[in-house]
Parts: sequence; structure tokens; C-alpha cells
Amino acid sequence: MDTTENDLGHLFKQLGLGYTQQEIDSFVSRNKVNKDTLLIDADCWNHSQRAFLKEALNEDAQWSEIIDQLDVMMRA
Repeated sequence: MDTTENDLGHLFKQLGLGYTQQEIDSFVSRNKVNKDTLLIDADCWNHSQRAFLKEALNEDAQWSEIIDQLDVMMRA
């Protein structure tokens, strides 16, 4: 059983991004997504990040809720 914590910091770490609160806030403020773009189609992701996000959402994986949270944050 996977016991990885499901929070934004761990999601960012999984994506290979800076995962401190300051780094997360900075990423979100630099990478806003418009209402017509799916989060996984945002320009800020590389191929492997996009694949991870897409797979996690398609499989309704443990990360889905946190990815949805990130989606909301990036549209605010």
C-alpha cells in the first residue's frame, strides 16, 4: 500500500518541482490557466509531468483531489 501523503508539497515533489510553500505559490502565480484550457494542457508542464497528471486524473488516483485543488488555484 502506498502511504505517500497527499498534499500539494508532495505533488510538486512528485512532479519534480520545488515543493516549499513559497515555491508552490511562486509557480501558481507564474502559471495561470484560462477557463478554456484543461490543466493538463497548460504550457507549464513538460511531457512527463503532463503524462503523470493525465494518468492520475484518468485513473482517479490518490493524487486526483490534490490535482483538482491545484487546478482551482491556478485559475484564481
